[in-house]
Amino acid sequence: MIILGIDPGLAIVGWGVIDYTNTRFRTLAYGSIQTPAGMETPARLLAIYRELKAIIAKYKPEQMAIEELFFTKNITTGIRVAEARGIVLMAGEEAGLTMAEYTPMQVKQAVVGYGLAEKQQVIALVTRILNLPAPPKPDDTADALAIAICHAHSGCSRLAGYYNK
Repeated sequence: MIILGIDPGLAIVGWGVIDYTNTRFRTLAYGSIQTPAGMETPARLLAIYRELKAIIAKYKPEQMAIEELFFTKNITTGIRVAEARGIVLMAGEEAGLTMAEYTPMQVKQAVVGYGLAEKQQVIALVTRILNLPAPPKPDDTADALAIAICHAHSGCSRLAGYYNK
């Protein structure tokens, strides 16, 4: 199963594509879509959409796992991230991908075994699980790979939050 993991954002969208077959991971590609701060929001959203569509076309994932939004203080930033997340969901739906969403706690639990793990623990285990030569940069990319790993481990579970099947 080829899984596209997404850590949504407006400035940086982390992404990672893995193949999970017979309980084995193979990393196909990973990176980030970055939009400049001075760019107008509609132009940033269009850039994210276009780059994500190209990633989907190139790697042909079957499923997409995306992190659920959660924000505490800055509601304006949360709204902009929600807009970017909507673009990601639209691209996945348009491509006919099966999609699931996971909370940060679910991702940490699946990767580290502890839902309150620190970011550095997640990055270290993503690097080890996927046998990467170095920790993925930026952190959003490591988060996207962690989301893909989480989906591989729990995507067939009844607990997974699917949008469509």
